[in-house]
This record gives sequence, structure tokens and C-alpha cells, in this order.
Amino acid sequence: MSFPFKAIFFDLSGVLYQGNQVINGALSAVKKARSLNLKLRFVTNTASKPSYVILDDLQNMGFQLSPDELFTAPIAAKQYIEQQGLRPYCLIHQAIKTDFAKINQTDPNCVLLGDAGDDLNYQTLNVAFQLCQQGAPLIGIGMNKYYKADDALVLDAGPFIKAIAWAASKQPIIMGKPDKHFFAQVVASTGLKAEQCLMIGDDVKADVCGALDAGLGACLVKTGKFQPDDLTHLPKAAYCIESVAELFEQI
Repeated sequence: MSFPFKAIFFDLSGVLYQGNQVINGALSAVKKARSLNLKLRFVTNTASKPSYVILDDLQNMGFQLSPDELFTAPIAAKQYIEQQGLRPYCLIHQAIKTDFAKINQTDPNCVLLGDAGDDLNYQTLNVAFQLCQQGAPLIGIGMNKYYKADDALVLDAGPFIKAIAWAASKQPIIMGKPDKHFFAQVVASTGLKAEQCLMIGDDVKADVCGALDAGLGACLVKTGKFQPDDLTHLPKAAYCIESVAELFEQI
């Protein structure tokens, strides 16, 4: 039976690798996808590394991809800020600050909030809250609750975005999964229809439900941040496999 999709969108951490280790069968799955002439995209909300580093990391692990196959939430956020002519208060990871260095950040009129690590503290969050309360848009890089570090689950940017949005009565603008506009950007890059694309992820909300809401197919893997309770939230329309290694055996 032929594979029912023409494009695959791979989430990165938890699907293709965990920490510095490639997940068993991931390299073979990507190679198989290429042999079937499927269009591939590597999609991530990761906001702690610039895109060129993510690309280098993947290539050093053995994954072959071109820069235009990589879609990151920070790059989507940067494009939005530039298009809107905004001046952001950047509460983001130190590693991606260079990506925003050329954007005017004086007298900020919006808040950009992502995985800022220890910079997410009472003082900086208060500045973000005060700007939003005064009317500044709140732009979030992804909306993930948590992610899996090498040895434990740790909070991602989502809870902090929610806190500022709730306190300031502000509807956040989310750049990254599960936002429909982000998925639409990735789909548009393939020249295909949404229903011809399959998103594979380890986050039942951001990856799977987000993709389905945007009209794509979706598949949950039981690796990475997957928790058994996720199955209670898995839509009937979604696929579920043990790992990406089973992709072409189960779908």
C-alpha cells in the first residue's frame, strides 16, 4: 500500500533525536521518505538556538537537509515583527538574540516572549506585563507547556505566555505550533494542500491537535515528551506509533 501523504513535517527534539542522541530508526525514516520523493520539512518551536545552529546540529547527526527545509518559530516571529513594523521588548533566549539584533528595540511597543531560561524572572515578566497592560501586543514563540531535557521535563515558554496574557487580559499572537498560521506557512512552502501533509510530533497538543486543526494529517510518537496520559487527548483522526522508525510500517 502506498504512503497516503506527499509531504512529511518532522518535529525535531523527541522525534528525530533526544538530547544529543539520534532516536533509533530516525535516520532511516528520513532516508526512506526521500526515496519516496516526499517533500520534507523540519519544524520546531525551539527558541534556544539560532536556525543555523539547528541546521548544523541536524547535519552533524547525519540528517541531510537544506536551509529552506527548516522552519523555526523564532524566524516566523521575526518576519511578523518586521512586517508589522514593531519594536519588541525581547524576552528570549540569549542564543537567538543575534537573530533580532538588527531590529529596533528602543521604546518597545510589543513584547516578544520565548524560552528565555533564567531571564524569565519576576522583574522581566513585570516589564512584559506592564507593556501589555498598556496595549502592546504579546507575541509568543511557540505555546508548548514543557519539553524534555536530557534527564527531566522542564517548563517551556507556554506557561509564561499564558501568565502575562491572563494578567494583562491580552490575547497572545503565537508564532509556532500549534498556531494555524504557522502550519499554513509551512504548507505553502511545499506547494501542496494541507491534507496532503503529515505532521509527526511528540506533543499531542502543539504537534498533533495543532496540525489537525490546520487541516493536516497528524501522527503522535511515543518518544520524547510523550506521556501515557496523552493518549486520552489523542483525536481519533490522528495516527499513533511507537517511534518514527515505524512510520512507513504503520501508516
